[in-house]
Amino acid sequence: MSKLQGKVALVTGASRGAGRGIALELAKAGAFVYVTGRSGESGETGRPETLGRLVEEIGRSGGKGHAIRCDHTLDSETEAAVATIAAAHGRLDILVNNVWGGNALPIELKPMWEQPPQHWDNMFQGGVRAQLMTNYYAVPLLRASGPGGVIIHTTFWDHYKYTGNFYYDLSKNALVRMAFGLAAELADDGIAVIALSPGWMRTELVLESLQTDEEHWQEVEELKNSESTAYIGRAVVHLAADPKVIKMTGVPQQVGRLAEKYGFTDIDGRRVPVFEVSAN
Repeated sequence: MSKLQGKVALVTGASRGAGRGIALELAKAGAFVYVTGRSGESGETGRPETLGRLVEEIGRSGGKGHAIRCDHTLDSETEAAVATIAAAHGRLDILVNNVWGGNALPIELKPMWEQPPQHWDNMFQGGVRAQLMTNYYAVPLLRASGPGGVIIHTTFWDHYKYTGNFYYDLSKNALVRMAFGLAAELADDGIAVIALSPGWMRTELVLESLQTDEEHWQEVEELKNSESTAYIGRAVVHLAADPKVIKMTGVPQQVGRLAEKYGFTDIDGRRVPVFEVSAN
């Protein structure tokens, strides 16, 4: 598949989870994919997943990519990462703002006044502000590359239903609003900006928490309606390859709805139902 041949992409927070799945699918579709994260080549975060291993997997799949170790809470490192892309390729067509620091503490369904206020720093500094500053440094390169670019903010959105955790709900909706505002500012440049919400993803951390793995997840009842991280990756590929994507700019999208629109499936051939929050 070469839908994105000649395109240059940046996926932030790509060591694992949604970022990893998105990077792999973009590379399979022909894009040259830059991936950033704190794991670097050898796993400075203490996790087994690293950017180096991801780039190796991209290569084995026939794609091309490059890892840039970057802590997106440090503006100088974000600026340097974008400068590296500009120097090597001189363009940027697809930006996936996926970096997220909000899982450092358990995300519990308790009232705000019973939650640790450290959630604010984790979610807003490591998530919302990190994505904002990636835009700040990357948008000039996207604009210089001409119309047709796409910026994706991975977030959670279900028609503004309350998620049950005050800080999580506030930060995720801040990302939705960031995409909305940036869409308005980039409309004349022909660059689409979309907040994209996945469903119940089988990330490495989710699988570990349920004491299973990708080969045995079907044995776990809680995961029966889950989706792989490739599912959101396929949604990103279809958005980036859609010549009419600008018509969707500023409008939050759900991966399950996009699967219906574009006709793609998850890696097991299923079209996973759209994840919905119970009414409050």
